[in-house]
Amino acid sequence: MKNPPASQPANAATATDKEAVTTSSSSIKGKLITETFDYDGGRPVTVYVPPVPPEAVIFAGDGQLISQWASDLEDAAGVPPTMIVGAHRPDDETQRLHEYVPAFDAERFAAHERFFVDDVRRWARSRFGVALPPDRTAVFGVSAGAELALAVALRHPDVFGVVFCASPGGGYRPPAVMPDGLPRAYFVAGTREPFFLRNANRWAVALRDAGAEVVMSERIGSHGDAFWREEFRLMVAWAFGAGQRESLTEIK
Repeated sequence: MKNPPASQPANAATATDKEAVTTSSSSIKGKLITETFDYDGGRPVTVYVPPVPPEAVIFAGDGQLISQWASDLEDAAGVPPTMIVGAHRPDDETQRLHEYVPAFDAERFAAHERFFVDDVRRWARSRFGVALPPDRTAVFGVSAGAELALAVALRHPDVFGVVFCASPGGGYRPPAVMPDGLPRAYFVAGTREPFFLRNANRWAVALRDAGAEVVMSERIGSHGDAFWREEFRLMVAWAFGAGQRESLTEIK
């Protein structure tokens, strides 16, 4: 398949989406908003906008899945108001791997990286009026999506100050020399998925040895188990629930 170009913030695909993305800022709070970008012939991005101004923003692949977890954060203890920006994955699993893991198809990964890091982030900032300081901006992923999260966090530490990884796959390994400015990192993996647990531990050790702040959580569970979702709120509370709390809404 031809590698797609980076997209411009795109046209909504349906009447429902168009209505959603043109409502006023006050009326979209506490809702899921979806807009389709022209990347790869049409790629949706779903954003959860909390009912009060966000104090943290999380970008994620597999956005049709991760954005639905926003409800778990709304009343969770120690979790600040958090916006989730989820770029949807392609339907084809091979294409997903090529977009998420640099080792499989470097050109396609680079095209998706531009879309994810540049286009989606620029659109989110403009569309929702949020500031995106690295210390309040995270990237999150599960399985292959966790490899995407690690890859973009290490390549763009000036953008993502925190990385959340649930059961990362093994296609993307720690580099021999870690870059400067490592993100804070939180890993979770299950005792019934030994391959993914080894990968999570490999990354946790490598980042910790390089001086990064790291949490490694080992849970009873198998790949795709509900513990991914249960751990998500703990990740957010760890990264953003303590210390200074301030709205990220930009003053215009």
